Amino acid sequence: MNRETKRLMQKQGQVGADGTASRRATSPQDMQRRRRERATIPQFFREVRDEMRQVAWPTRPEVVNYTIIVLVVLVIMTSLIFGLGYGFSKFVAFFFRK
Repeated sequence: MNRETKRLMQKQGQVGADGTASRRATSPQDMQRRRRERATIPQFFREVRDEMRQVAWPTRPEVVNYTIIVLVVLVIMTSLIFGLGYGFSKFVAFFFRK
């Protein structure tokens, strides 16, 4: 655990000043308060739907354009790696033949 993580955990009350784990006493009132903070299942799905509406979805031409770019770069990089591997293997074979 690094210093930053340790400081964050101390701030949250998860570890004491000496780095040992601290145990918080959880009262029944605290447990009830936590249960009340939870969202119900329908509320959860409503919030998910609301968040998904805020997403900036790409248009069809953008998706096609990005797909073409990815495929072209994939072919170029595959060819480059294959070419370098083939070239180095021929060089090493030539080097050890002599």
